[in-house]
Amino acid sequence: MTSTTAATPLSPENLATIGGSVPVPAYDRSAVTPGIVHLGVGGFHRAHQAMYLDRLMNDGKALDWGIRGIGVLPHDARIKEVLQEQGGLYTLVLKDPDGSREPRVVGSILDVTLAPDDPDAAIEVMADERIRIVSLTVTEGGYNIHAVTGEFDAENPDVVADLAEGALPRTSFGLVTEALRRRRDRGVPAFTVMSCDNIQGNGHVAHQVFVAYATLKDPELGAWIDAHVTFPNSMVDRITPGTTDADRAEVRESFGIEDGWPVVCEPFVQWVLEDDFVLGRPPYEDAGVQVVADVGPYELMKLRLLNASHQALCYFGYLAGYRLVHEVAQDPLFAEFLLAYMEREGTPTLSPVPGIDLDEYRHELISRFSNGEVRDTVARLCAESSDRIPKWLLPVVRHQLATGGEFHRAAAVVASWARYAEGVDEAGEPITVQDRLTAQLTATARRQGEDPTAFIADRTLFGDLVDDERFVAEFTATLASLHARGARATLQDVVAR
Repeated sequence: MTSTTAATPLSPENLATIGGSVPVPAYDRSAVTPGIVHLGVGGFHRAHQAMYLDRLMNDGKALDWGIRGIGVLPHDARIKEVLQEQGGLYTLVLKDPDGSREPRVVGSILDVTLAPDDPDAAIEVMADERIRIVSLTVTEGGYNIHAVTGEFDAENPDVVADLAEGALPRTSFGLVTEALRRRRDRGVPAFTVMSCDNIQGNGHVAHQVFVAYATLKDPELGAWIDAHVTFPNSMVDRITPGTTDADRAEVRESFGIEDGWPVVCEPFVQWVLEDDFVLGRPPYEDAGVQVVADVGPYELMKLRLLNASHQALCYFGYLAGYRLVHEVAQDPLFAEFLLAYMEREGTPTLSPVPGIDLDEYRHELISRFSNGEVRDTVARLCAESSDRIPKWLLPVVRHQLATGGEFHRAAAVVASWARYAEGVDEAGEPITVQDRLTAQLTATARRQGEDPTAFIADRTLFGDLVDDERFVAEFTATLASLHARGARATLQDVVAR
C-alpha cells in the first residue's frame, strides 16, 4: 500500500487516473446495457453478485447484463446519492488475514432508483424489456413469512396498504408484481426472480410469497406469475461487515481514492446457484459460480453451520464483553464451543454436500471468523435476531429433538439471546437491541426473573418448543446460569458437557 496526500474522487472521468495504482474496469462501461435489476443495493450485493458480474465484464462477457439498482427503503437514499455521484462505481477491498489488501473498482452497477421517492419510476425500471432477471437481497425478514404458519402474512400493514385499490406500491412484493403486470399487458415476457437471501429454499420461498401477494391483488395475475416466472434457489456466502469511516479513510489514504461508500469484505466468496432462468442468464460459471441442479445441500450447510454459528457466538460473546467477531473466534473457549455445535448438532441435520469436506468446512469457518482484518462487529450479528434464530437455529433444535440427538448447545444459544434481549449487559450497561420486534422482545425478556419461560412462550417465534420439557429444561438451566454466573462461566459448563 502507498500513502497519498491528495485523493482522487471516484468517478467515470477519473478512472484512468485511479487505474494507475488500483485495478479498474477494463471494459468500456458506455457499452454496458442493463439486464438485471437488483432490489437492496447494500454492501453484500456489492461484495458478491455485482462483483461476479464485474469479473465477467472484465473478461469481455455479460456486457448486456448490467445492474440497475432499486432502493426499497427510505434509508437507501444515501447509497443512491453516493452511487449517483460516482457513476455507479465503488471500491471493493478484500481484507486478508495477514493484513494485506486487495482493492479494485467495480463497474457493473449502472444506477440506482429510490422506490419511496418515485415508485412508478422503479416499476418502469423492471418493466423494461431488456431486464431478464430481478434479484433480491432484502434480508431474511423481507419475505413477510409468518413465523408459525409459514404462510405469507397478508395482515402486514405495509402489504395491506399496497393491496388497497389504486395504491402506488411500496413493498418489494407490490413493486415487482406491478412490473410483471405491466410486462404481461405489454406483451413483454416475464423475468426471473432470483433471491439471494439467507433463507432455506429461498427460491421456493420467493415463489410462494410473490404468487401469494399477486393472487391477493389479482388472481389472474397470480396465476400468470406462477406459470411464467422462475425462482431459482441460491446459496450466497461472503462475510461483509458494514462500511465504517475508518474504511473510507483507508481507501483514501492507502489507495488515493475518495469513495463515499466503499465495501470491505473477507477474501472468501461462494455462490451456488440453481440453473432455472426463464430469459437466460450471464455465464456465471465462468466467474466461479457453482451452477447446479440442486442447491439444497449447500444451502443447509451454510445456514446451519455458518449462519447458526454466528448466532452461537454473538450473544454469548457480547455478554462476555467482546465487541468484534474475530476476538470471540480467537478465544479457545468459544472456538471449542462453535466446533462442538457444528459437529454434534448442526452437521447431523445435513444431507451429504457434493464436493465438500464438512470437517474441513467447519474448521475453515473458525478461520474465517478469526480474520482480525475484517473487523466484523458482534452487534451486527446480534441484529434482527427474531428473523434469524427461527430460520437458522430452531430447525436444528427441532431436528435433534425429533431424532434424539444432542441439542443442549443450541438451546444455550437461545438462552443467550433471551438474556441479551433484556437490554442490559453484565456490567449493567445498556444494550442496543436492534430488531423489528425490539419492544416486544425486551418486554418479555425482562419478565424472565419471575417467569423463566416468558421469552420462549412467544409462539409466533418459537412455535411449540415451550411445550417440550427437554428443551425447556435446557433453556431455563442455561438462562439461570447466565443470570447467576455470567456468560463465560456458563459457556465453560456447556463446553464441559
